[in-house]
Amino acid sequence: MTSIGIIGTGKMGSGLGRVWAAAGHQVFFGSRDADKAKALAAEVGAGLQGGTFEQAAEFGDIVLLCVPGFTAEETAQELANVVRGKALIDLTNVMSQTGFGLFVGTTTSMAEIIAHHTGAKVVKAFNTIHVLNLANPVIDGLRADVYYCGDDDTAKSLTKQLIIDAGFEPVDCGPLQAARYLEPLAGLWIHLAFGMGGKRETAFKLLGR
Repeated sequence: MTSIGIIGTGKMGSGLGRVWAAAGHQVFFGSRDADKAKALAAEVGAGLQGGTFEQAAEFGDIVLLCVPGFTAEETAQELANVVRGKALIDLTNVMSQTGFGLFVGTTTSMAEIIAHHTGAKVVKAFNTIHVLNLANPVIDGLRADVYYCGDDDTAKSLTKQLIIDAGFEPVDCGPLQAARYLEPLAGLWIHLAFGMGGKRETAFKLLGR
């Protein structure tokens, strides 16, 4: 059982919190509006807790950062003293709010920026998964992939287990620098699912012999 502090109570944060709680983990929801997080925890039940971002970060053996991408750097800086040295999953995406393009990329990634600001053991993961797939990660008989990368083996091991516990197939993509590839991959998913009129319940799968 792992203690998980979730920074953000949007669809993905609340969805993963529900899934992990059902798998037996301890979950603390954090929000800028502590009452909102407490209400969510009470709704989910199972002994979950809610409070501020800082309280959630302090609670977790591992912290999930799932705020909007354009607030991720600022939020990470605010929590730096609390998450320093901790395992932290960065779920955020860096897609432009105005359409095509990334507001971070090529020579760095949001995950690397967060690691720089916080000193946390950052792992990029879950950024290519849509909330609709949390209820059923198996599509046409294949388990959807969650690609993850990071520089700390212990943090990656914790993340891998949480990926499995959420019902997905973990795919290790190497060091944190590989987030420079994973972050644009979320943009491709968004483009296919929304811009090209595709389906929301789609996911990527790495196949090989």
